[in-house]
Parts: sequence; C-alpha cells; structure tokens
Amino acid sequence: MTATDPRSVTGKFPPPAETFQLAVVGAGPAGLAAAIAAAEAGLRVLLIDENPVESAQMGLDVPLLYGGRATAATGRPARMLEQVIASDPGFAEAFDLGVDVRLGTACWGAFANGPNRQALPGLLLGLADAERSWLCGAQRLLLAPGARDLVLGFPGSDQPGVVGAQAVAALLGRYDAFAGRRAVVLGSGTLGIETALLLLERGIAVAAVIEARDVPQAPTDALDGRGVPVLCGMLPGEAIGGPDGVTALRLVATDGSPGPLLEADTVVLAVGTVPNVELAQVLGCALAFDALRGGWVPVLDADGATSLSMVFIAGDGAGLGDDAAAAGRRAALAAARSLGLAVAEAAPPRLPAPADAIAYRMDWMRGLIATGGAGTLVCQCEEVSRGDLLELRPPRYLDAPPPRPVASLGNGGPVHPDQVKRLTRAGMGPCQGRRCREQVAMLLALATDTPLETIPLASYRAPVRPLPLGLLADTEELAEMAAHWEVWFGIQGQWVPWRDIGTPREHLDRYGEPVDPGHL
Repeated sequence: MTATDPRSVTGKFPPPAETFQLAVVGAGPAGLAAAIAAAEAGLRVLLIDENPVESAQMGLDVPLLYGGRATAATGRPARMLEQVIASDPGFAEAFDLGVDVRLGTACWGAFANGPNRQALPGLLLGLADAERSWLCGAQRLLLAPGARDLVLGFPGSDQPGVVGAQAVAALLGRYDAFAGRRAVVLGSGTLGIETALLLLERGIAVAAVIEARDVPQAPTDALDGRGVPVLCGMLPGEAIGGPDGVTALRLVATDGSPGPLLEADTVVLAVGTVPNVELAQVLGCALAFDALRGGWVPVLDADGATSLSMVFIAGDGAGLGDDAAAAGRRAALAAARSLGLAVAEAAPPRLPAPADAIAYRMDWMRGLIATGGAGTLVCQCEEVSRGDLLELRPPRYLDAPPPRPVASLGNGGPVHPDQVKRLTRAGMGPCQGRRCREQVAMLLALATDTPLETIPLASYRAPVRPLPLGLLADTEELAEMAAHWEVWFGIQGQWVPWRDIGTPREHLDRYGEPVDPGHL
C-alpha cells in the first residue's frame, strides 16, 4: 500500500454544505425544461441562473454585450427579480414541483476529479450571489448555459451603443430595461431579422438591416411595408459618437466606396452567436469544432451526455440549431436514468440542417478587415488593435521586445491564442475575452492562411465570471488542509532571483543561512 503524502490535500477537502441529485446551470428554455422534467421524474433538483445580473456586471458586458444601453431600472434588484420570474411561466411550474430555484446566482466554476485531480469529495460547483461564494455538490450536472453574441469590431465600436442581439433580447424581453430609441441591425440572417422585428414590436425604430453579402440570408417578408430597408453589400464603416455614445453609423460598401450615414443611437450585432463552453472546458469535457453548430462545442451523445459520465449539456451551449426545450428534457431524463431511475427515453426532434455559421462570420470578418484597417480595436479592455495583435506588440507600458509577425509563433503549426494573449494581453480584461475571443481566432486564421477550425480554443479558467475577491476569500478550509500550506513557501529555489540561479547565493535559504546542496 502506497503511503499518502501528509502534505497532500487528499482526504482533507471540506464536504459541500449541500448536495443535490441534479444541478441545472442556466434557466433558459433548455434549463427550465430540464429542471421540470427531472423533478417530475423524482429527482431533488437545484436550478441556478445568474439572472438578474447586477448592473455592475452589465457594465462589464458580462455575460452579454449590453453596450451601455440598459436603463437605470437595472439598478433595482427587487424589480429585476420580479421581471425575470414573470418572463417565463416555467418558473412557476418549477416552484410548484419543488425545484430549488436560485436566481441571481452565478456558477463561477465546476470541478470533478480526473487524471490530475483526485482530492475532491465529488462533483462540485462554485456558486456566488451578491453576498457570498460557496461550493455545492451534485451527483449529476446538467449545463444549459446558452449562447452569447459574436462581437466584431469596426471603427467606433468601442463606445456605448454597440450592443449584441442577445443582450437586446434580454433587455427588452427579460428586464424591460432597454434605453435605445433607433437602431441599425448588422446581419440579415434569422437572428438579425428576428431582432429587427422584436425592436419594432417594442416601439424601437429600425433604420436599416445591414448585410455584408450580396443577398439577405433569411426571408425579409415580415419587414415589408414597415419602412426598414435591407442594405446588402454594405459594412459598418464608422460609428459616430457623442456624449452618450453612438449617434450615427456611416456605412461603407464592400468594394470600399462610401455608403450612406444612418442616424441611430444603437448598433446591434446580429451576425451570429457563440455557444458558451466555459464550464464544459473547465470541467474537462471533450470539445470539438463544428462549423454547423457555431464553432467549439461539447462532444455529446444523442441524449446530451458528455465525455464525463456525470455531466450533461443541452440547449445552445451544446451547439446552435437544436430544439432547446426538447434537448433539455431529453438530457434530464438521461441523467435520471444514469442515477438508476426507470424513466422512458425521449426521442430527439428532427430539425432542418443548419447553415455553415463559420463561413458567414468569416465573410463579415474579411470585409471588416478590408474596410476598417489595422487600427480597429480587437480587445477593448486592453486596447489591443488588429495591428497590435498581428505584430505581437506588447502593452505600451512595458519595456519589451520589438514587434514581430504573428506567424513567427507557429513553428509550422497553428498559432495558439493563449500565447498571443500572454504577449499582447488581448483577452485579459474584465470581460474575460467575451468581446474579443472569436475575433482573435479569426484574425489568426486569416493572418496565417489556416482554416479557423485549426486554431486552438483559447483556454478558460475559473472563475469564469468576474467576482469580488472578498467573495472568494470566504471559502471554507479545514484545519487539516491549512496545516501544511507553508510547505509551498519553503521551496528554496522559489526565493532565489533568476539572476542568482547558478551562483553561490542559490545555496542560501530564505534567511540567508547555508543550505546543504543535497537538500536542494
């Protein structure tokens, strides 16, 4: 029998304060349907959702690109909670079935034992609300995180008024707190047309729908007679700004010729959405690139089971184009069966074949590069432009090596976004890459003339939501775990400056006393 290192945390991790048979993350169509189906099957279910999102998080464009177009009503937590509950009758059904529903609660991490981690007492979720952070246990986990907006930069896109279609839908439908009055919609696919119709239904004027390709990508019949032109072969040339952000959008044709100036206080990005895979990657679920499902998505079986036996995923977070509610119910029943419950299987619905989402967004990216130039910001948080990224320019406040072409990193293989992030800081800001992650990957693919699917997925790390350090600092720690933490600070080499490595000073301990070389 192998002895356990007394300084290891094995067996010392505190058990979670609460454990559920099934935890569902995300209370959209997939998550609500999953929680209801699991509760009907007899499981003890926890359903969490980060909505209502605090106004401070909205200001960071987390989790959606709110773009400074939320009203002051978002600063009233009680009203926001009422709006969320009223936005979907499924909440009342979940309450009646005994589902433990926790709104305004973010899942900042999910952790399971694996090849490099064996000390956990089971599957754990890192949860946080406005007052505390804690670890919750679950026998099974069903992720229904949905999707976020694809963000594409153009001159002036870093000012208030440039918002995502998902954020517009949330501000109008979930919160009733949208501040825009006249909008331009970028993208004529189903997302763009539906967003334009939603704006019109809520009394928001739509100046135009803009399309980079030569023809609309979805039927536009519903816009006929409503005074909304669909302008094809056009791109956003520059967002004109004022004290409150965008006041107009100047268009440019794909051939570079000047286009019209449209008065608007809001520019809605509706070119596409991106599956949220943060928690899946942090957990270690297998991911693969699928152009028909929106990019990087989890590898799933027909019931939503992942490469980890205790984790299931449903809805847009599993890939675009599925019937979210049906997928949620199917995954919940599969989770129940995996726990030994005798429940019937649900047949997957038949859906039309999806279009190539990646080819469409790459067409937009090529056009924006051709018309917007190298000075356009990619990472707003760290003020990294396209030119900075492609020449690997370090932040201006660092005394670092001179720029060099991004292709020099490849060594015959694809350039990894994580390496580019470390050199340029693109993606290191408080939005955690939500506004630049896909742009960076597309730029790297175009600059190195490689297919987008060969560019690795930039890594996610917990916490996947920005949290105050004060919340994380309260994590419970048993005395047995804390007893040997100082061992990490007794490693001799850790106290030697790199300039002194290989010199006599390396053989002194942190107190300046000689160290037996045999103990180094």
